[in-house]
Amino acid sequence: MSKLLAYCGLDCDACEAYEATMAGDTAELERVAAQWAKQFGVPSMAVADVTCAGCANGDPRKCSWCTECPMRVCARERDLASCAQCPDYSGCEKLAGFYQADPSGRQRLDDLRQQLGLA
Repeated sequence: MSKLLAYCGLDCDACEAYEATMAGDTAELERVAAQWAKQFGVPSMAVADVTCAGCANGDPRKCSWCTECPMRVCARERDLASCAQCPDYSGCEKLAGFYQADPSGRQRLDDLRQQLGLA
C-alpha cells in the first residue's frame, strides 16, 4: 500500500508531479506540465498547475485541478480522510466514472476498506 493516497485512490507516491514536487525539481515539473497539457488537451500548463504534495494532506501545494475534483470536494464536505471511508462508496457515481480512467484506484481503496474493516 502506498504511503500517500489521494481521496480517490490515486497513488501519490507513484505520481510524477508528486515526485517532482517532493524533490523540488522544477525542470521535471516543467516537463510534467508540458506532458499533461498535451495529454489532457489544454493549451498550456504552468509549473504551479502540476505542483502537488498530495490532495488529502494539509500541505497547501495542490495541482490546479484539486479544487475542482468532485471526489476531493465530496470527501472534504463529509470530513472523510478517504473515499474508502464513505458509506456511499459502493454506489458512488463520481468514483465509478473515475475508475474507468484508473481502475487501480478502486483496488487501492478496496484494500484500504479491508484494512479499516469496512469491506
